[in-house]
Amino acid sequence: MRITNVPPYEHSVQYYETDQMGIVHHSNYIRWMEEARCYMLGALGLPYSEMEKEGVMIPVLSVNCTYKAMSYFEDTILVKMVVEKYDGLRLNISYELTDKKTGQLRATGESSHCFLNKSDASIASLKRQYPRMHEIFAQNAEEA
Repeated sequence: MRITNVPPYEHSVQYYETDQMGIVHHSNYIRWMEEARCYMLGALGLPYSEMEKEGVMIPVLSVNCTYKAMSYFEDTILVKMVVEKYDGLRLNISYELTDKKTGQLRATGESSHCFLNKSDASIASLKRQYPRMHEIFAQNAEEA
């Protein structure tokens, strides 16, 4: 089950995100992927804050980022996301970060997540325990 229909997230590079050389510090790409993930959930109709209120947490199990080219202050970075896998228990997302003006690929990444019950940190099955949330993911999915 793949989800590809969410528009890219736009991030304007801030001065504080750069290092002494004027280049974006590598840790910020991971933050931008998290911003994009929260944006994606909202765009799907599942804002993270709402999921937490309903008792679901989505911890990061792993994250990977491969840097392709440097980004600088005032660049606008587009973060395209694709949900590569969703099965009600796990969520895997891939990311492409490109410069809005030039289209140059700046980084690629992946993150994997699971769903937990907020009350006791046990594994949550959206399909079984939170069918409304599962249905939203399913409605936006296409077969891989």
